[in-house]
Amino acid sequence: MPVNAPFADRSLTVHGQRFHLTEWGPAQGPAVLFLHGVTGHARTWDHEAAALASRFRIFALDQRGHGDTDPPPDGDYSLSALAGDIAAVIDALGLTRVSIVGLSLGGRAAIVYAALHPERMERLMVVDIGPDIAAAGRTRVGSLLAGSPEHFASMEDAIAQARVSNPRYDDALLGERVRHGLRPLPDGGYTWKYDRAIRDGVRNGRWREDLDVWPLWTSVTCPTLIVRGAESDVLSPEIATQMIEARPQARLVEVPDAGHTVPGDQPAQFLELLRTFLDT
Repeated sequence: MPVNAPFADRSLTVHGQRFHLTEWGPAQGPAVLFLHGVTGHARTWDHEAAALASRFRIFALDQRGHGDTDPPPDGDYSLSALAGDIAAVIDALGLTRVSIVGLSLGGRAAIVYAALHPERMERLMVVDIGPDIAAAGRTRVGSLLAGSPEHFASMEDAIAQARVSNPRYDDALLGERVRHGLRPLPDGGYTWKYDRAIRDGVRNGRWREDLDVWPLWTSVTCPTLIVRGAESDVLSPEIATQMIEARPQARLVEVPDAGHTVPGDQPAQFLELLRTFLDT
């Protein structure tokens, strides 16, 4: 899936830190902000952004400590901090209304932002995440983070390591994701761009979340679509059902043959859901 739409790399300074994002599409188009999950980066959304760029003004953000955005000096990756970043970036971009598409950690931060800033929200798509995280998925993701190597001799080694947690990705898409997520080391080889403090926080048990997301979820008022991978171990069927019971006006769609990383596992199906939701 080649990316054939033009885009701009942009940098903003908020909270005294540099944030990187990509911008696609016409300046007068409806604004859509894409938020990646933990370990991800803005470029994971290239194909969705390119496909929507003829009609929408797309922003894909490198969240704090990911991609080419600065890590926080205090190591704060709490949901409050992430949602505060979203608010500051949206203000800096001069957006009055925005739709947000958030995967995993980005989805949880988007829920917090949407609850606190209802007047700015057009639509919300929450991809394979909820106010709770299923125990099996939390354990699996934590083990992957804690066990990730800090150095790769080659890009191929990093792709092989990423393949373990992304078994359904096609080779080209996984290669792109990994290539944009690596930083060359001065003495050769590569390391991940995302902050080592995240991996170390999981390894030493210091990774903590600061908010109960359920009350925030119930206060979201904009049109909302939950997208669940039918084989996900992160957003369990039980949690997804509870989300709909708590907010009956939200809608739930399950994508067959997809795990937690729905956009990469089933890109064509995900893109069709995204187009339909944003155009409704």
